[in-house]
Parts: sequence; C-alpha cells; structure tokens
Amino acid sequence: MIHEKTVDHDARMLSPRSTALSILVSCQRTNAALDELIETRALSVLQPRDRSLLMELVYGVLRRQETIDWRLDAVLSKPVHRLPTVVQLLLRLGAYQLLFLDRIPASAAVNESVRLAKSYAKQLGRDWSGLVNGVLRNLTRVPAPPFPDPAQQPARSLSVRYGMPEWLTERWFDRMGLEQAESVCQASSRVPSVTLRVNSNRLTREEFLERLGQDGVAARPAIFSPVGVVLEEGQDVTLLPGFEAGDFYVEDEAAQLIPPILNPQPGETVLDTCAAPGGKTTHLAELMGDRGTIYAMDRKPSRIDLLRQNCGRLCLQIVVPIVGDVRNPSEWSGMIAQGSSLHDEPLFDRILVDAPCSGVGVLRRHPEAKWRKDSLAFARHQKLQGEILASVATCLRPGGVLVYSVCSTETEETEEVVSRFCQVYPGWMRESVAPWLPTIALPFVTDRGALSTMGNSFGMDGFYAIRLRRNE
Repeated sequence: MIHEKTVDHDARMLSPRSTALSILVSCQRTNAALDELIETRALSVLQPRDRSLLMELVYGVLRRQETIDWRLDAVLSKPVHRLPTVVQLLLRLGAYQLLFLDRIPASAAVNESVRLAKSYAKQLGRDWSGLVNGVLRNLTRVPAPPFPDPAQQPARSLSVRYGMPEWLTERWFDRMGLEQAESVCQASSRVPSVTLRVNSNRLTREEFLERLGQDGVAARPAIFSPVGVVLEEGQDVTLLPGFEAGDFYVEDEAAQLIPPILNPQPGETVLDTCAAPGGKTTHLAELMGDRGTIYAMDRKPSRIDLLRQNCGRLCLQIVVPIVGDVRNPSEWSGMIAQGSSLHDEPLFDRILVDAPCSGVGVLRRHPEAKWRKDSLAFARHQKLQGEILASVATCLRPGGVLVYSVCSTETEETEEVVSRFCQVYPGWMRESVAPWLPTIALPFVTDRGALSTMGNSFGMDGFYAIRLRRNE
C-alpha cells in the first residue's frame, strides 16, 4: 500500500508545477541565475513533455509578476509580498495560469495549487491551502479592476501593464516621456524568439535555411543581421540540424550587429576583454576567417570552459582563452606578451569591451533580474566599466580600434562612460558605427554615432555600442 505522504512527496518532486515552485523559491532567495536553476533542477527530473509547461510557468510568473501581484492584492486582505515566500509564489503560479494560460482549465490551476499548498504544510508550519483556494477562486469571480490611469499615475500604469518594477518605469518616464517609455516597456516584456547566428565559415545563411526547411523547421532570415536566422517556434536547439557540426550559434540579432562594428581583419591580434560564453568572440573569429589571434578573457574558469566548448563546436582555432581580471594586467599580460609589458609595447590591433552591466536591455531573457536590481546598480557598473576601459587604454596600438558595448541603454552605462573615458584619454576619438552596419539598421544609429536598439519594435534586445579609435 502506498501512503498518502509518499504520493505528495512524489508529486512535489516530479510535477512541473512543483518543480517550477522550487525554482522560483530558490530564485527569490538567492542570486542564482534562472537558467542555471532550471538546468540543474528540472531537465534531469522532468519528462520532456512537462518541460515546456515548466518553462512557461517560471518565465511567465517572473515576466508578469507586477501585473499578477496587482490582481492578487485586489482579492487579498494584505499585500501579497507580506505573505511567506512559498505562499507568495504559490499564489503567483496559480494566478498566472488563471490570467494568462487559456489552455489550462481554471479548475486544474486552482486544484493543483491547493494540492501543492497542502504538501508544504509541514514545512510552512501551517496549512495555507484554504487561503490559496479562496484567493484563486475569488480571482476568477471578481472582475479585474481598471488599470491605473496613465495620465494620473504614468509610472504605476506602465509597471502594472507590462510587469516592470515601478522604480524602473518611473526612471524611463522621467527621462523620455510616456510614449517612448511605453515602447521600452513593451520591448522589455516581450517573449523573445530563438535567434541563431549562422557560422559563415561553414555555410551561407541560405544553405542553412534550406537545411532547416528540409527537416521541417520553420525559420526566416533575420531582418538586420546578414547572418541571423529566427525560428518561428521555440524548440531544443541542440536537436536542430547542424548543431553538433557547428553550423550556428544561438545569439540575439542585436548582439550580432556588434562584432562587425569592430571590423577585425584576418591575421590581426584582437583582445576580447569579457568574452565568455563566447558569442561575440566566435563571431569575431568567423569574421577573421579563423586567421589571426583572439585573446578571450574572463574571470571565471567555469565560463572559460564554456567558451572553449563553444569554440570547439564551431571549429574555430584562433581563440586563446585566458582566465583573468582584465582590470589587473599583471594577472594576464605574461600569458599574452611572454613577460613583456603591454604598456610599453601595445600588442592589440583591436579590442572589444563587451562590459558587465545592469543587463536592463535583456530583461525579457532574464526576467528574474528585474526583481534583484535597484537604481544604485548603474553607478556600481559604471565604476567597473570605467576601470576596464582604463586598463586596456594603453594596450591598443596607435590607430587601433576599440568597441565598447553593453546590453543596457541607460545613460550611466553608455554615454557617460564613453564621455569620461575620452576626457581622461584625449588621444581617442569617436567614430560613427554607421559604415559598419547594414543600411537597414541605420535608424539605430544615435546622434552621437553609437548603436542603440533600445525600445525597438523588431524583437531585438536592447544593446549599445560605440566605436573608438586611438590616434596615431
């Protein structure tokens, strides 16, 4: 005879809803990356047919959290954030299914949430299933209140409509007004497509699209990147034709526009300062025809291992991985210059600084980050970005080119960083990125000659990039 306790334990361990709840709890209590939590906790436990529901639940709750909490607060006696963490997330999981997933019957969403609440009774010290049942059923009965009036509460209105933290919507509204702020919110909350970059060293985009079509995979050329392909439906990319052979790399279309701005040439020596996991590094190698040398640096050995794997899969030979902090040349200069001083003998023809940043431009891909940030993050990252640029400023040969990029479009991490760098190092000059972009992408060039895809309506991430040249 199987005891009820065993059934509850198995349900908690194996169902997509229970796994989603455990991932969300860990995500809220730690700083672990969401994709890492999913990989370690879910993919080895769940059956393949359950994984799509798991992903929908986890990402959906985090993308829509502010909207969900606004609806829940209307049927709760106290704000949802004052409840125990597990109860908060139980309610959000159930509410997300009721409000956004038409294919899940309301009864199933409520009943499974109640069952899951019962299984946590011992851990929580009391049974919260009655509250979960009542709140979720009221959510289906009580009409939705009207959204906050954008004329009276613009930041709150954007926050609730698009599931964004209010401090961020207020910041965007103050800086750019309601219309543009809403465009940025829309872009930041949109579910991203799966976008690939074709390995041009192996085949053309047309050849790759033909292979996908032969395998019944619906895909189309990307709009702006000449080597980009967008899948019509999300799927496991490791099962696509050509994955093991290195025919493509998964990368957002906006990110694909940045390596061509550096314009590396075959035979040159290039430094990629913050390289892992290797998206832009491998693109640079492809643009160089796999001839020359790219020193690819990252602080974490585990991320360098991932970069090595990606270079190996894409059959690229010119990348030299280096573990080190780019801000401390004494850690890594010997590995590159064989003991000589980089500052005495600049070695690099080109440098890419794809700097660590707030990641505000990729919140749709990492929705957990929305709830971990605050306005102080921009100043912290600005300091780090400035230190990285200062460290490599004398490593570039006269006449060489440096591209600074971030997956953020906030002024503290973009124009302010570049302006301060040029003030401290007057021997550098800006160059417009326009000549190195496809003509169709020129609307993304700012008045100051930088690339900015902030708030675009084409399904791309928000990136910024500027090209700098060291004077002869």
